[in-house]
Amino acid sequence: MANNRYIRQQQLKHFGPEGQAKLAQASVLVVGLGGLGLPVVQYLNAMGVGTLGLVEQDLIEKHNLQRQVLYAENDVGRPKLEVALDKLAGQNTTTDLVPFDTFLTKHNALQIIKGFDVVVDATDNFATRYLINDACVMLHKPFVYGALHGFEGQVSVFNHEEGPTYRCLFSKMPKADEVPNCDDNGVLGVLPGIIGTLQALETVKVITGIGEVLSGKLLVYDGLAQAVQKISFEVNPENKNIKELQASYGIAHCENMSSLEPKEFAERLKTKKLQLIDVRNPDEYADFHLDGAKNIPLHELPSRIREINFGTEVYLICQSGKRSAAALEIVRKEKPKASILHILGGMDKTAPLCL
Repeated sequence: MANNRYIRQQQLKHFGPEGQAKLAQASVLVVGLGGLGLPVVQYLNAMGVGTLGLVEQDLIEKHNLQRQVLYAENDVGRPKLEVALDKLAGQNTTTDLVPFDTFLTKHNALQIIKGFDVVVDATDNFATRYLINDACVMLHKPFVYGALHGFEGQVSVFNHEEGPTYRCLFSKMPKADEVPNCDDNGVLGVLPGIIGTLQALETVKVITGIGEVLSGKLLVYDGLAQAVQKISFEVNPENKNIKELQASYGIAHCENMSSLEPKEFAERLKTKKLQLIDVRNPDEYADFHLDGAKNIPLHELPSRIREINFGTEVYLICQSGKRSAAALEIVRKEKPKASILHILGGMDKTAPLCL
């Protein structure tokens, strides 16, 4: 450990060399390297956390840059994981960086999470949060939660010691058409930085034992009013007794059997004409779309479902695979026997293969 590098935090009362040693011995898994995950990994890396696990499989897009400030314009099109690894290694050469070039799924969650002391949820979808929660309960791991909605953010720590879990606060996952989507609703660039930094702080508190951890408390931050409130909630013992992961977590990446890998989809597209429904917004579709794709935005899908020919296979695509998974849930309710596939990774993963 470099004697002078961490001197400013080691001088703090109640932290000291003991706190620094605990950081050096700790391992933290960060799921997602977007607006929330980047400030988390940058600060934990800078502060001297010994091992950082990084879970990510997305590519950098230009619209990421206004909030994902580790990335630069010349990084657009590159894998987020690759760029983050390069820059974090340059920031602190003593950190052990452990990459996972994948999305977190029910098939790999337990294997990945079991090797870390703390899990940070820096994702943007409910399905993965419930998956993280259930895996952490089974493995007795605390996880640090952060979420964004409009100009507000939320932070809490679940499954810390004997504290409540995510399901104690939100007992059931919302339906696909009830899920807020940042692709539609937007996010102010600075807000993920604020919430992600608070997540990093809670992670340090969990590791070192300093301060009061946000266990059993939901911190709600209002960016427009610069106001913070805390909401207390109790543990439900039933939510501490999860013995196995659910058969499906609904709209999470790679969870639905009615999904198709980008490479296989690209091959099919080359050999035959497919009925492809693009559920992105009209401006995204106008900017670039695959030949033959019909644009039915996700929010219009329930009222326009009759425009789809269910006598043949239906392929659903969006930008990253999240909205197409939600669209799949909507269409399944109306046409449970139809042949419907959504494209994993969406245009981000598919477009380069089809050009």
